[in-house]
Amino acid sequence: MDLSNLWLVSGVSLTVLMIAQVVVWVIGRRIGKVAVVDVIWGLGFVLVAVVALLVGEGDLTRRVVLAVLTGAWGLRLSWHIFTRSKGKGEDPRYEEMLQDSGPARTFLKVFALQGALQWFVSLPVQVSAASDATTGGWWMVLVAGGLLWALGLTFEAVGDAQLAAFKADADNKGKVMDRGLWSWTRHPNYFGDSAVWWGLFLIAASSWPGALTVASPVVMTYFLVWGTGAKLLEKSMAQRPGYPEYQQRTSYFLPLPPRSGR
Repeated sequence: MDLSNLWLVSGVSLTVLMIAQVVVWVIGRRIGKVAVVDVIWGLGFVLVAVVALLVGEGDLTRRVVLAVLTGAWGLRLSWHIFTRSKGKGEDPRYEEMLQDSGPARTFLKVFALQGALQWFVSLPVQVSAASDATTGGWWMVLVAGGLLWALGLTFEAVGDAQLAAFKADADNKGKVMDRGLWSWTRHPNYFGDSAVWWGLFLIAASSWPGALTVASPVVMTYFLVWGTGAKLLEKSMAQRPGYPEYQQRTSYFLPLPPRSGR
């Protein structure tokens, strides 16, 4: 591994992410909507992948693979969030979180924090960009990572599509989505996100320095399960009629066959 190249990739990545967060913060202030930050979540990782591809001097094949896979995941996610939130007001989560917070504090608590998390979670992509080519049996790790990424993207994309179709049917108003992938896990999209980043980590780990970035998918999974993801959503959903029963028969995070009593 070329440490000087790693420092360059990481430094440029952090700079690009913070510039992007400042731009989105300004946009959010103009339209009066902090939730616009969610749109840049996936795009931020795409920016890091592009930086890694162009600035990195490690194995070119793995840089291209990670850029394509990260780009496909990030662009899909950001487009989904944009279309889902277009024309809607502020997210209640941000209203509760940012009570009595001025512009500077809002930037630090939401935008700067998200930029820092994007930088940390994307460390596998950054480290891989400065790492040598995959050799020997490590090809199996690379392939396993690609398969796990594909599983994650499938769960996320299919889960989002199933939920959108469910909500579009007027007959389902007030009902709890418990069909398709949503009958196996209450959060197929969050599970998918986690699987994607464990897959990208394994691809990076196909060259040994990448294995040192294991904390990145751990942190991503923590926020998806116990931080700002599933746990926070469950807090509000638990008040809806039928949701406690859904919780009893459906796995919280990992996909499992529905329990009896369905």
